[in-house]
Amino acid sequence: MEGTVGSSASAAAAPVNQWWQEFSKMFQYYLDKSTPHATYRWIGTLAIVSIYVLRVFYIQGFYIVSYGLGIYLLNLLIGFLSPLVDPELEPNADGPLLPTKGSDDLIESVLMDEIDDLLFEYDCRYSFTKAFCIAFVMTFFSVFDVPVFWPILLCYWIVLFVLTMRRQIAHMIKYKYIPFNIGKQKYTGKRSSASSSGSRAD
Repeated sequence: MEGTVGSSASAAAAPVNQWWQEFSKMFQYYLDKSTPHATYRWIGTLAIVSIYVLRVFYIQGFYIVSYGLGIYLLNLLIGFLSPLVDPELEPNADGPLLPTKGSDDLIESVLMDEIDDLLFEYDCRYSFTKAFCIAFVMTFFSVFDVPVFWPILLCYWIVLFVLTMRRQIAHMIKYKYIPFNIGKQKYTGKRSSASSSGSRAD
């Protein structure tokens, strides 16, 4: 009797598992296709954010969901600003070993930094979008609409943001790193050659 019940349950779950695997493959396929199109991906993300904001503004509720979403986004921001290897957790007695201009590891290091930046941007945007989608679905269930005085939540989030960012900025100043790619050199060979040919014509 028990064997019959177990076999019928597994037979009923088999189509669901197959459907889920096919859906996961199709979802991953479209995610992979969107990888080179960063601008369109961020436009889609901003559209989802706008839909969520309009939904919460129209309903005038679900402030606790928005607060939890804000805490999660703050966590993503801290992860973005933090270095991959924290010098406080893994100190190096010999100091950081960076490639020099004459070393063969310089090109490999620059390429790996580019790949890491792209992958982190992709993961960060995906987590950002997924969080807003989950929060949007939660606004359709009244159990998550906890009555709270939203200005208190907003003030508490602002205080938390300021304290966290102050500590993070102090960490950045202490170890002299910037999490953004500012002042990256770009190839300007065509422009320089055009200007030199123009000067020769003069």
